[in-house]
Amino acid sequence: MSDRTLRFALTPGEPAGIGPDLCLLAGQRPRDVELVLVADPSLLESRAAQLGLPFHWHPFDPQQPAHVSAAGEYCIAALPLRVPAQAGQPDTRNARYVLDTLDRALAGCRRGEFDALVTGPVHKAVINDAGIPFSGHTEYLAAATGTERVVMMLTAGDLRVALVTTHLPLADVSAAITPELLEQVIRILHTDLQRRFGIARPRIRVCGLNPHAGEGGHLGHEDGEIIAPVLDRLRAQGMDLSGPLPADSAFTPGSIAASDAILAMYHDQGLPVLKHIGFGRAVNITLGLPVIRTSVDHGTALERAGSGDIDSGSLEAALDCAIDLARRRDR
Repeated sequence: MSDRTLRFALTPGEPAGIGPDLCLLAGQRPRDVELVLVADPSLLESRAAQLGLPFHWHPFDPQQPAHVSAAGEYCIAALPLRVPAQAGQPDTRNARYVLDTLDRALAGCRRGEFDALVTGPVHKAVINDAGIPFSGHTEYLAAATGTERVVMMLTAGDLRVALVTTHLPLADVSAAITPELLEQVIRILHTDLQRRFGIARPRIRVCGLNPHAGEGGHLGHEDGEIIAPVLDRLRAQGMDLSGPLPADSAFTPGSIAASDAILAMYHDQGLPVLKHIGFGRAVNITLGLPVIRTSVDHGTALERAGSGDIDSGSLEAALDCAIDLARRRDR
């Protein structure tokens, strides 16, 4: 295993939300890796003063070797806000700044400056209200890297939940689930469980789309006509796949223990269960990207920004996950 110091890019997300607070809290303890905050130093300095946290920073120099982060010392890849940010008051004029931080961090990952990207929460409505089409980090990073297909997976403890479709209106989900899409998602999930998580033969349990997985066709045709044939074909190629399973029984303790990941057909089929089990310590991971990317499992919590009344558990879990994935890759 390499003994070099790993370096991670950390984007705070929406500047009026709790993302800057979380990043500041992450820097309040020493680490054996280097964290580089991709942000406006004035934003962080102002928020640190609001929170009563010590704040000393130096500019990021990609030509210098990584060194471990000391408590209260921040390395910052500086990018300017468009307008000053006020805690709890998002401004559409800063929407482009949010995407600039993602672009800078992602470019650094692709150039080898950073070992992984960890993202704070963004406010999708603010970005869209600024006239920039944006459905989420996952889709944005896929487009920015020219990746045809990525998969959103959230983890909490031993539970991993991946999604076939992500940020779609429920009325559009059925038409979106095609044999081609489902096979692509399963292949990416299977490959990254092997490549990123070191699971030699992943056990994947696949939810059906309809109640009772279609009840033999009485409650919908998708399970029998679309999902089942894809699973049969991939099982014949050696994948360990169960399903399509009724979603209401796919998340029992026994089912979770017998799987390495559960694949849900749509966002609110799988994620409410995961967040019930692990909210505040869950991690969002984008599979299929050419870089490692993890994120918090929650939103911007505008009403708590600058208050100090926040739980940094999900960001800490996202950092720990990114470190584990990067170290596994380096072995």
